[in-house]
Amino acid sequence: HPQMGSIPARSGLVTAFGERPPFHPLNDDDVRSYLHKAVDFISDYYKSVESMPVLPSVKPGYLRDELGASPPVHPAPFDVAMKELRASVVPGITHWASPNFFAFFPATNSAAAIAGDLIASAMNTVGFTWQAAPAATEMEVLALDWLAQLLRLPRSFMNRTGASRGTGGSVILGTTSEAMLVTLAAARDIAMRRSGAGISDLAVYASDQTHSTFFKACRLAGFDPTNFRSIPTGPETDYGVDPVKLLAAMQADAMAGLVPTYVCATVGTTSSNAVDPIGDVAKVAAMFNVWVHVDAAYAGSACICPEFRHHLNGVEHVDSISMSPHKWLLTCLDCTCLYVRDARRLSQSLETDPEYLKNDASVSGDVTDLKDMQVGVGRRFRGLKLWMVMRTYGTANLQEHIRRDVAMAKMFEDLVHADNRFEIVVPRNFALVCFRIKAAGVRADDEVNRLLMANVNKTGKAYLTHTVVGGKLVLRFAVGSSLQEEKHILSAWELIRKTISDMMKYV
Repeated sequence: HPQMGSIPARSGLVTAFGERPPFHPLNDDDVRSYLHKAVDFISDYYKSVESMPVLPSVKPGYLRDELGASPPVHPAPFDVAMKELRASVVPGITHWASPNFFAFFPATNSAAAIAGDLIASAMNTVGFTWQAAPAATEMEVLALDWLAQLLRLPRSFMNRTGASRGTGGSVILGTTSEAMLVTLAAARDIAMRRSGAGISDLAVYASDQTHSTFFKACRLAGFDPTNFRSIPTGPETDYGVDPVKLLAAMQADAMAGLVPTYVCATVGTTSSNAVDPIGDVAKVAAMFNVWVHVDAAYAGSACICPEFRHHLNGVEHVDSISMSPHKWLLTCLDCTCLYVRDARRLSQSLETDPEYLKNDASVSGDVTDLKDMQVGVGRRFRGLKLWMVMRTYGTANLQEHIRRDVAMAKMFEDLVHADNRFEIVVPRNFALVCFRIKAAGVRADDEVNRLLMANVNKTGKAYLTHTVVGGKLVLRFAVGSSLQEEKHILSAWELIRKTISDMMKYV
């Protein structure tokens, strides 16, 4: 028996078969062995993903059937889990990493980002305050200020201006939806304080091309759905918002006693990559003291290239902007960067200050507590992977990456133009091409295009998605998967041409 006051050594588990060695989840040998095997798996995956069907053929519930409905009671060697990963999980993956993936927008990645994310996961910091994780907070602030410089954002959005702390601020969130939600909360509170109105009197605005997550975020922030304004767009503005229509909507609401509160402008809409005129939107919003947010989730990455930076002209007049390096800047999920011109206006709506988080650094006002710029309190060490990408590849390589993707998209656009069976529906912006088969009737046209997409996708050799633009079903060809080369664009086009030729045989 141990003596009074002594600490017994950690002993193993006694079973019917004797004493089992004690459980050590971070055993040195296991950490090295498991991670080496995981890295080998990742390397092998990237070597082989091109040959895998992009879309899986599994049925809902398949994984439960293969891996069991209940958790195991007894341990198993790590190799068993890796074997099941290969045998059961990989066949059920939609391979976003495949160079034959042209759906939605890309989810880019890189060796530097993967390494950064792995190290951050191992350190497992919880950086709600500066004191809780000084390096994690400082790294996030630094990486975001570096990115702001690449984007040539105004200094008013930066955490630091020289040696002093600026009025702006930034934070890495999980998704654009979170960026919208937190800025909506700040705009809501500011409008209510300024006007004395209730939340049911506040109105919000966006074009009909704005991502659907915007109005979801509006509901979560408590806005009345009857005060959501979706401004119609058309081909005359290439589906960007018309400032004249926006002004008319805000004037009508103000005349009706409502309080125009928030407008979301987009640089690179999901359907067609339309670009809203930021400067003009900001001018209209200024007449009503409306918060202007810019959603540049996808196309913001392109603006690190001088030839695309004009799409952000007028950003000095907006209140916030967000962009997602996990889409097109080689930084794995999740990484949405939110910049605000006045960080205090955001934190007033989001800060929390319980006694157990009080500390001298926070009280001093010299540090950033990132918990006060997000919905939750706990947070991952996201800044490391973003810093790793910029530090490892440098601006020149990141710009080359964007330009190469845009050039490949232009090549695909030229191929479509050269085939009189197809048409380009909207002018290409960035690396997305919206095209369709020409047909006599709209209904027949839509069905033929839908059938073409389905037939291409079921081959497993490419994956496209669709949208509706101007009332017509349109096929989207999004270039940008990190492994893509010109040969994959050409192969996809040949597959599309062959598929439509085969379809025409039966017409």
